[in-house]
Amino acid sequence: MCGRFAQYSSRDEYFEALGVKPDEVIYDPEPIGRFNVAPGTNVLLLNERDDELHLDPVYWGYGPEWWNKQPLINARGETAATGRMFKPLWNHGRAIVPADGWFEWKKEGNKKQPYFIHHKKKQALFFASIGKAPFSKDHGHEGFVIVTSASNQGMVDIHDRRPLVLTADAVREWLSVETSPERAQEIAHDAAVPEKDFSWHPVAKAVGNIHNQGSELVDEIDDPLV
Repeated sequence: MCGRFAQYSSRDEYFEALGVKPDEVIYDPEPIGRFNVAPGTNVLLLNERDDELHLDPVYWGYGPEWWNKQPLINARGETAATGRMFKPLWNHGRAIVPADGWFEWKKEGNKKQPYFIHHKKKQALFFASIGKAPFSKDHGHEGFVIVTSASNQGMVDIHDRRPLVLTADAVREWLSVETSPERAQEIAHDAAVPEKDFSWHPVAKAVGNIHNQGSELVDEIDDPLV
């Protein structure tokens, strides 16, 4: 995953996709409207506290005090549950990024063409994520990362990694503090939305500039470079 996604639907639409009842959340029909979400910004992160769902603005990136490099933005799903960096987050900081799609750059020689990847049926996406809990507090650069998996089928032609997108039915169990780390690994393996459920198309290079926002960034273009 190259590090850009879109989170433009309303909070209500994301919750509705999860089957959450209206009385379980604050009514908020206004679109979030972020068509070009970049690392290093605060992102609305879905998490569970005291058996209730919350959407908190959390820094996209994870760099603890001993980490002397740029904050990481992704964690490989194959190793996140056992590695030194991410095991504590996997055990105690599982979260979800609700999204509408993400961007990848296909490379061919010295040319790079951005593509927007989304659900074929325009359904909401739920990226498996891990971070520093509790998410109601500001932990500085110890925010969250998006869990990734290997791409297969046609999607690998765009990029060899992709966000680990969970089915709506699996989200509550992934978030639950009662879910063991081992069970979370099973969810990551068994409840991932397959590549065949996604579609992608080329978009304008303007998405490469984080200052650009607007619905035109996800529109298909007719003359891709690659």
